[in-house]
Amino acid sequence: MNTSNPINHPPQAVHLQPGDALIVVDVQNDFLPGGSLAVPHGDEVVAALNRYLASFQARSLPVYATRDWHPAGHCSFQSQGGPWPPHCIVNTPGAQFAANLQLPPSATVISKATRPDKDAYSGFEGTDLDARLRATGVRRLFIGGLATDYCVLNTVRDALSCGYQVFLLEDAIRAVNVQANDGVKAERAMVAQGAVPMEWKMLS
Repeated sequence: MNTSNPINHPPQAVHLQPGDALIVVDVQNDFLPGGSLAVPHGDEVVAALNRYLASFQARSLPVYATRDWHPAGHCSFQSQGGPWPPHCIVNTPGAQFAANLQLPPSATVISKATRPDKDAYSGFEGTDLDARLRATGVRRLFIGGLATDYCVLNTVRDALSCGYQVFLLEDAIRAVNVQANDGVKAERAMVAQGAVPMEWKMLS
């Protein structure tokens, strides 16, 4: 557990500073309404994330965007015995970032789950994300996107395990909720492990 904020109460204000980075998790067309693996109300994260993106850009702070980037026949697909319908297949429209998501040209894209025989919910798993963050002196991560109970949850867990302070953007996440309250349970788990919950209005 990250012990830098042991009480873990939401702060009254969060001041962006050098060493901060924004991670936008898997805001791709297949996870939006009408997509092959749509997250209920998943499109609602776009406007919220755009506010964070504008704040980070205004301060010239780095932005990272993770994406599922699956080969056809990926092991997570139901046709291969996995739990999910085919989604986010390399170079298909469903794998593209949401059209209204205002990622800056400088954003670093992190592709994950690119091997046909291995799934990866976390943006850190099987990628160079940690190395990239450390190379630029990042110490605090602000994480939002899709979905709360899968890729956000696992990305936050790995970020905490790597020693970053993590702010969970509660106004910019939505859950799949395969089981009722999966999203709520995931949020509670992230906070219990050290993530600090916050909303955009707390930024200064």
